[in-house]
Amino acid sequence: MNVITKISDLRQSIGSLKKTGKTIGFVPTMGYLHEGHLTLAKEARNHNEVVVMSIFVNPLQFGPNEDFDRYPRDVERDTELATMSGVDILFIPEVADMYRGSQSVTMRVKERVDVLCGRKRVGHFDGVVTVLAKLFHLVQPTRAYFGQKDAQQVAVVEGMVSDYFFPVEIIRVPTVREEDGLAKSSRNVYLSQEERQVAPILYRSLKEAAKRVEDGERTPSVITGEMYRIIQENTSGTIDYVEVYSYPELEEMKRLEGDIIIAVAVQFQQARLIDNIIISVPPEEDYHV
Repeated sequence: MNVITKISDLRQSIGSLKKTGKTIGFVPTMGYLHEGHLTLAKEARNHNEVVVMSIFVNPLQFGPNEDFDRYPRDVERDTELATMSGVDILFIPEVADMYRGSQSVTMRVKERVDVLCGRKRVGHFDGVVTVLAKLFHLVQPTRAYFGQKDAQQVAVVEGMVSDYFFPVEIIRVPTVREEDGLAKSSRNVYLSQEERQVAPILYRSLKEAAKRVEDGERTPSVITGEMYRIIQENTSGTIDYVEVYSYPELEEMKRLEGDIIIAVAVQFQQARLIDNIIISVPPEEDYHV
């Protein structure tokens, strides 16, 4: 595996690859890799001739109450895991190289950000699209891989790629889960023993919601109400949100139809957990045929 830290070196390597016509799978990360990241790398490995992973803790994604300096970092461990996952190029740039002086052009996301987690993280997704625009230009990937657990981020990225005609295919990779259904996350280690036992209730509530839709329920408030009941009766966590939207547009719906996301966020004592499922709802006239 080739570890690259300079933009000039990455451009040279990518330029050589492009001349050979090889497909490039790209996995952008902020490091401190876990199984979810490695699953993305393995998916990229399965469908591309070259796999590029980036590790960059992007300062533009951090709000005023989020400590950029305290974000966990372990480059040596990440390098070993990337090698084991079949990554060919690991790009680890410095902040000063990615953001050279003041930015003469800024990017701002107008849609898909005022719901779910984005409601409380104003400006976060502006930072996401800014750094991804830079990385997409540098890596020139054929395909880029994102985990569906961060479904709002996927929706925002798909919007950017569509609006600005980036020649890259965005691949959604299903959420990696524990045997009991809990979505894998680095935050899970902060759950108490009791909280860890009840945390899979989040996924159970999502599956129950999907079943209600499959059985014909089309009113969003009925779906979210049932999820509230299940979570409140079975966990000690505080519900941040339980919401249903069209996907990837993330718009409210009076009646459920088409691709939808059902999403939940619950705050436990030391960990805030998120989860979601995306399902396709047939038109009601087709459903009763």
